[in-house]
Amino acid sequence: MNYEQFLNMIPEATLVAILLIVFCTDFALHKDENKLSKLWTVTVGALLLQTCLLFGLQEPAEAFGGIYVTTPMVNVMKIILTAGTLIVVIMSRTWLETNQKYTGEFFMLILSTLLGMYMMMSSGSFLMFFLGLEMASVPLACMVAFDKMKKDSAEAAAKYILVATFSSGVMLFGISFIYAATGSLYYDNVAGALTSTPLTIMGLVFFFSGLGFKLSLVPFHFWTADTYQGAPTPVTGYLSVISKGAAALTLCIILTKVFGSMVDYWNPMLWIVIMLSITIANLFAIRQKELKRFMAFSSISQAGYIMLAVIGANAQAGATALTFYVLVYVVANMAVFTVISAVENNGGNTQMSAYNGLYQTNPKLALLMTLALFSLAGIPPFAGMFSKFFVFLAAVNGQNADPFWPYFVVLVALVNTVVSLYYYLLIVKAMYIKQEANPLPAFATDSATKISLVLCTAGICFFGIVSCIYEWISAAAL
Repeated sequence: MNYEQFLNMIPEATLVAILLIVFCTDFALHKDENKLSKLWTVTVGALLLQTCLLFGLQEPAEAFGGIYVTTPMVNVMKIILTAGTLIVVIMSRTWLETNQKYTGEFFMLILSTLLGMYMMMSSGSFLMFFLGLEMASVPLACMVAFDKMKKDSAEAAAKYILVATFSSGVMLFGISFIYAATGSLYYDNVAGALTSTPLTIMGLVFFFSGLGFKLSLVPFHFWTADTYQGAPTPVTGYLSVISKGAAALTLCIILTKVFGSMVDYWNPMLWIVIMLSITIANLFAIRQKELKRFMAFSSISQAGYIMLAVIGANAQAGATALTFYVLVYVVANMAVFTVISAVENNGGNTQMSAYNGLYQTNPKLALLMTLALFSLAGIPPFAGMFSKFFVFLAAVNGQNADPFWPYFVVLVALVNTVVSLYYYLLIVKAMYIKQEANPLPAFATDSATKISLVLCTAGICFFGIVSCIYEWISAAAL
């Protein structure tokens, strides 16, 4: 074997090195009273260096006969997901103080699932894709069950692993159909041999259904609310943005690169799923009184908006809009979950009623929560408005043969944007307008929470107006 090929897998190789460093540090500090602080510092520093390293890797690379393929676009998404993971690790500091015995395990699990996402996005074969997907899914189930003494956490993990197992089986069933029809698992070979036969159409449907579970698109979304509610808050934040971004880009790559010749079959599927995801999720979000369940339905709706970028005929514009949307979604959603975690760690709970009168006692947290919710709703001048504009533009870009349905899907999404504004404002109303006899007392947030909120708020305010960010992503999509 030519081991020099590992030099073309620098992101994955360095992440494995970080995993080993965290493992050895955890082992060396097992009796240290300041284990959490030291291990957290090592992990944060390592992820920060990894993020900086990825900025220097903008060239396409290939290894092991094409089973591993990476592009500048994939590297950009790796940067976004690594930065998002860094924010999750930073915000989890206070929560981990109640789970100090398992601090090392948490960091190793989150790094392992990030490694799986790296492999999934850089796959050049369905075999590598599936291995990466499972490498990401299994540690996630462990993270969901991390509060093992809580019934809700164990129940959430059980539901997640059962659905993940079922969706993987459905996906493998579809991949087996593709292999039977083309005789290969490599993306390039499959794309060259693919024809629109009943076998390949069934393979496409099963494959899309399996990945639809990972993205929690309607009607594959039933696990989402229960899992989000039961998982620890930092894990819920990680589930809602990092895993969704990796799955969305991978689905975009496979649909356009492998199933490009069958666009007339998968585009109508996407139209239906997008409209159902956005509409049903918005209607159910209005009824929620528990904030993490509320954010679960918000995340289902946001997944529909992300996939809007894929239905356009211009692949470059679609990939750029999708990646930019994920970037903005990461900072906005993590800001919300950081505030939820701060409230939860200081005597509050995740019921919406716990936020009644929050502005009276904690005005800064209420303001930051409002900015994040406005960005998720797409209110200008925050970054969420620009990200929605770009996915709407990508969805109708280059539609010549059948212009009606893409425009109709975008119209449905626009109407639902108004609906989403209503339910996001329910939280704002609770914080600013509803009076509470005994509101949550004032508390000072720790430095880790402040760092997380500063990073997220800066992204919410500036990602939309600093044009070089979008141009950087667009150049990578070429």
